[in-house]
Amino acid sequence: MLLIEYPKCTTCQKAAKWLENQGVSFDRRDIKENRPTAQELRLWHEISGLPLKKFFNTSGMRYRELGLKDRIPGMTEQEQYDLLASDGMLVKRPILLFEDQVLVGFREKDWEAALK
Repeated sequence: MLLIEYPKCTTCQKAAKWLENQGVSFDRRDIKENRPTAQELRLWHEISGLPLKKFFNTSGMRYRELGLKDRIPGMTEQEQYDLLASDGMLVKRPILLFEDQVLVGFREKDWEAALK
């Protein structure tokens, strides 16, 4: 199991603590220091079944600075993957990778259901 996180993010900290409390063993990857590649993002997106927009950190400062709310609808999927890969802070976090599942963002109920 791999937790893609930004260590200073309180939601990521909550997710890690929750996993630890569940007795789940996992590795960690700092999304800012070790950004996901466009290929990884494509794979995670396909596995997750979520809309690609769910992979964007829409509440983040970089998202707002770049005016992405208005730009994303006119971008191709590949342009979006490339943009996400260019800056880990644009990516919604945490991301939990395990078996054949990808969870994006931390919602305790969803994680609990997925880990059963």
